[in-house]
Amino acid sequence: MLVVAGIAPDLDYASYFGGPESFLRWHRTVFHSLFGGAVLACVVAAAFCAAESRWRQSASPSSRAGKPHSPLKFAAALAVCAIGVACHILLDILSGAGLQLLWPFRVHWFRWPLVTDFDPWILLLLIAGILLPQLFRLIGEEVASGKKVARGGAGAAVTLLFLLGYLAGRAYLHGRAVDLLLSSEYRGHEPLAAGAFPSSADPFDWRGVVSTDTTIEEIQVPVAGNAAFNSDRSVAHYKPPDSPALARAENTAPAQRFLQYAAFPFATLSRREDGFRFELRDFRFPSGDTSAENIIVRIDLNSALQIVREEFRYESSNLP
Repeated sequence: MLVVAGIAPDLDYASYFGGPESFLRWHRTVFHSLFGGAVLACVVAAAFCAAESRWRQSASPSSRAGKPHSPLKFAAALAVCAIGVACHILLDILSGAGLQLLWPFRVHWFRWPLVTDFDPWILLLLIAGILLPQLFRLIGEEVASGKKVARGGAGAAVTLLFLLGYLAGRAYLHGRAVDLLLSSEYRGHEPLAAGAFPSSADPFDWRGVVSTDTTIEEIQVPVAGNAAFNSDRSVAHYKPPDSPALARAENTAPAQRFLQYAAFPFATLSRREDGFRFELRDFRFPSGDTSAENIIVRIDLNSALQIVREEFRYESSNLP
């Protein structure tokens, strides 16, 4: 039940096959919200209770011989499923991609980028939590009364403590990286907002993104030891100047929906023979990122600033 409930929220990933607009609307929304997660936990718990009840009715008397087992209670099943769904939602918040926790009552993306979608250190901690108790003989021990203790309990508790400590360390490093980014000027301009995004392999490797009034800056942030931070090493991406074409494109429904999703939106406006092409992307994702969450908006306008085409695109479709 715990495994199934822990995986089940990703059922809304099926929206990927409906295209980027559908994916942006439904992924990490329906089953990743408090409301959808609660419904999902109830459905999974009810399914397991129904399956267990049917098994009892169809099982032969010989298979039920021995010590009788009490029926699976819905409250106990729901508690297990709720833990699985809650852990999934929590890890997705910490991955930085974000989710709409309050859907369908409020459109707001919650995110705290401490780890990546796949963090090898978390995987190693979980593997160690399974293997180390056996190596140190933490399972199968008997208490003085002669009754056996629950197997794996000590290893699970130690693993959980190490995992919480790892996430706390990540939170400290993230805060330190953001403070460094906000403490400097960039080409003579004060930072308006800053974000730090982790590397999967190195906990001390953070990619910084800073928004000023004229640019989006990208820079690696050293957080290990006493490494010096030099804002002059940042790579600048200049925002387009205000224009009627830019304002027209930014006020379209697709652009407004994307701005609710993006952490560091960046617009480009290029002149074409028959008008303009406007593109909006999120600098939360580095160049070359091929994840499905890396979505852009493209809007074509004619010379009279009338909308010719609006579309959402996966960034990977623009890559060579």
